[in-house]
Amino acid sequence: MSDYTLAELCVTACAEVWRGDGEILATGITLLPRIGAGLAKLTVNPAIMMTDAECTLIDEPVPVGPRAAEELKAENFMSYARTFDIIYGGKRHALVAPTQIDRYGQTNISTIGDRSRPKAALLGVRGYPGNSISHANSYFLPSHDARGFVAGEVDYVCSVGYNPARWPGGVKPKFLDLRKVITNLAVMDFGGRENAIRVVSLHPGVTFDEVQAATAFPLERAPQVGVTPAPSPEQLRLIRDRLDPHGLRATIFKGDPPGVRPAA
Repeated sequence: MSDYTLAELCVTACAEVWRGDGEILATGITLLPRIGAGLAKLTVNPAIMMTDAECTLIDEPVPVGPRAAEELKAENFMSYARTFDIIYGGKRHALVAPTQIDRYGQTNISTIGDRSRPKAALLGVRGYPGNSISHANSYFLPSHDARGFVAGEVDYVCSVGYNPARWPGGVKPKFLDLRKVITNLAVMDFGGRENAIRVVSLHPGVTFDEVQAATAFPLERAPQVGVTPAPSPEQLRLIRDRLDPHGLRATIFKGDPPGVRPAA
C-alpha cells in the first residue's frame, strides 16, 4: 500500500516505540508523537496510560484540533504530584522533540551556539534532565540534517546520554534508557558500539548514504536495515478519522509529501 503521507508514516513509526511497554504513562510531545501515542493506545499497546496534555487520565485518545467536550472521556484526575510519582518511579516512556542530538543521545532544547552569547535562545532545559535519568525516552526530529544531528556534543546538554564523560563519577545513571530516534528519513536506535546511534530502518525511497550525508557524525547500521513499515489500512483509518480528523499532520512537512519517496 503506497497511498499514505510521510507524516502518516512517521506517526505509525512513533506508535511503535510503545510496543511491549505494558502499563506505563505514554507522553508524546509535539503533534506527530502525540498522534503516535494515541495510535499506540488503539493498536500496539492498549495498556498504556495517557493524558493527551489534559489534567486527567483518559480512557480513549483525544483527537487533536477542535473537538466536542464529550470527546474527552476521563478516567481519573492526573495531578502534578501523581505525574511526578510516575516519572520518578520510572513508569513513563516519553517521545520528545529536541532541537539537537549527538551520537551519545544527549539532546538540546535550550540554546544554539556559545552559551555566553547564543545565536538563539529556545525553551530552556525544561524537564529533560530529570526525565533522562528516570525513565525511557525516544526522540522525534522532523528535519534530519547536520544542524540537528551535530558533530561532537550538542551546544548545551539538556539530557543525559551515553557519554561517560558526563556521568557523575563516570557511573552510568541506573535508569538511563534511550530507545528510538524517528526522523523524516529513517528510524534509529542506540544499539551501536558504546550505545552509538545506528540506523534500523530507512523510509521508502531513502538510502543509507542520504541519511549519513544529513548527519554530522558517523552512523552505524543494524545487522539488517529494513524499510520502515507502511501504515496499515486500519492505522490510516484511525489516524484520519479518529486521531487527526482535521488533517493537522499535513502541516509538519512542507508540501505534505507522500510516504514513498518518488524515484529521482
